[in-house]
Amino acid sequence: MPQTARAAQPQTSILLRENVGSIAMLTLNRPAARNSLSEGMIAELHAALDEIRDDKSVRGVVIAANGPAFSAGHDMKELTARRSDADRGRAYFAEIMNACSAMMQAIVRLPKPVVASVQGIATAAGCQLVASCDLAVASEAASFATPGVDIGLFCSTPMVALSRNVPRKQAMEMLLTGEPISAETAHGIGLVNRVVPAGTEREAAIALAQKVALKSAYTVKLGKEAFYRQAEMSLADAYRYAAEVMTENMMARDAEEGIGAFIEKREPKWQDK
Repeated sequence: MPQTARAAQPQTSILLRENVGSIAMLTLNRPAARNSLSEGMIAELHAALDEIRDDKSVRGVVIAANGPAFSAGHDMKELTARRSDADRGRAYFAEIMNACSAMMQAIVRLPKPVVASVQGIATAAGCQLVASCDLAVASEAASFATPGVDIGLFCSTPMVALSRNVPRKQAMEMLLTGEPISAETAHGIGLVNRVVPAGTEREAAIALAQKVALKSAYTVKLGKEAFYRQAEMSLADAYRYAAEVMTENMMARDAEEGIGAFIEKREPKWQDK
């Protein structure tokens, strides 16, 4: 008697998405691979961010992870497998590094706040992911490292985000020694905003995102873009640019409403424009 063919098992998504009110929760879901940023994971994260960008029902994003690790960085097995290419993997390595860099920049350029919820260790590009988010909440059990130097691969791309978050000496110590730092140390040097009891980091990250979501989406979009742009300018150029942004902002309907509500001692009614 012929055997009945087994029904195809549904493939588990490597990136989960759920909405908590106006907050989109993106959860890295490769726990067995320590949520490494594989080619597929990078692509899925970037696609999700692109989808969220124009979704007016979403006013904030939380990036979390399942399992004991937040993210161990790039998938070294995936990268090493391309050593057998004719060019020893050079073209593929460049493709992955550029794709990952583009995804990190998509977080920065998203006109909505992005909050990292870090429950465990975040290393290399995983640490870069945390640093690329606008805000970060860490469990007391979390730790952070850029340990590429230990395997002969300096964390050069993670360095870009890390050095824009923490003072130079602390960034260099992490990059040159590869040693992990605790959540408390990460908080002390400015890599994360808050440290909370283990198991409460998601709720705390959502609450932080929801706090921002109560503001005018137009004002948040304008302010976030201005924050990152002025950071790359000289002092004089930054003030010139910021004055232009303030002027534009003053002409917005939400600024008029917000200032009026402040003067009249009432809650503002945002129209996000």
